[in-house]
Amino acid sequence: MSTCNYTTPSQAAVNPREQRGQDIAAAGRIRERNGLWLVPSQTSSDTYTVAIQGESLHCTCPDHEVRRVKCKHIYAVEYTIIHTTETAPDGTTTATTTAIKTARVTYTQNWPAYNAAQTHETAHFTALMRGLCDGIVQPRQTKGRPRLALADVVFSAVYKVYCVRSGRRTISDLDDYQGTGHIGKTPHYNSIFGYLENPALTPLLKALIEESASPLKAVETSFAADSSGFSTSRFERWYDAKYGKQRSERQWVKMHLMTGVTTNIVTSVEMTGSAANDSPYLPRLATTTAKRFDMDEVSADKGYISNKNLQAIVNLGAVPYIPLQDQHDRGRTGTMAQDVPLLPVQP
Repeated sequence: MSTCNYTTPSQAAVNPREQRGQDIAAAGRIRERNGLWLVPSQTSSDTYTVAIQGESLHCTCPDHEVRRVKCKHIYAVEYTIIHTTETAPDGTTTATTTAIKTARVTYTQNWPAYNAAQTHETAHFTALMRGLCDGIVQPRQTKGRPRLALADVVFSAVYKVYCVRSGRRTISDLDDYQGTGHIGKTPHYNSIFGYLENPALTPLLKALIEESASPLKAVETSFAADSSGFSTSRFERWYDAKYGKQRSERQWVKMHLMTGVTTNIVTSVEMTGSAANDSPYLPRLATTTAKRFDMDEVSADKGYISNKNLQAIVNLGAVPYIPLQDQHDRGRTGTMAQDVPLLPVQP
């Protein structure tokens, strides 16, 4: 007869510690050494040791040692092992511990294609960028000093960001690209900085992003919306009257974007200040994407739930997949917005 001495996860309701233990076990990084289980931390580079003592488990993490509760690392080990007791016909018992290999989703890698893409990435990037810049129309100039070609400025600014180097270190590469015909004239690095700070360049860069996604029209039909923040080199400083001292914080901007689920290609973007709410920008992102793509589905987190957003997606012929917030749908777990809209959504 075989009995399990530990409570299996399915025997009780999942609590937050147990849920995090499942996540740790699913990562497959738990190791057994000399009868001890080494469990990595989720928030740092530390590793905690879970020891089996009789029918109980003990962990070296602060959560278990201080609160004396069953921590997420113990749950992770329970999801990884089964401790059984075998009873022989003569009445003797034998305790065994069996390790369960947690199933992990793996993907095959086409290494020749991967290596070719990595080793030729910069060449492909500059060629594609030059092709996008060929469509930029040079504004007409009637007076003043001759301006730089806008296509050359955009190419240089984008390449500067792409190679993650300073403007000064980028100039030697741009000189080489001038020799190969990618640009007509290498801009001064201060000119690149000036154009990067010019708000008039934003619509043009947005248009280039949208145009660069067009070749994947035949592939992408499902899309997702989200936002991300980018820090700048500028700081905000203020006097904190409560604590009587100066404080400072790095300024940052927020980018709202829509991306294809299959290839992760960015199809539309909106730039705002750091305090901008995400939800109002979903209709604009979806409408811009629908100009070039056939949209079947649009996914987003619950921060985007609103009647306006749902209606905008339905009007574009797509199905919205946005979880309802607790105050909108109490008692329904996992309900998606296309199943229970807040108000009737008309196709």
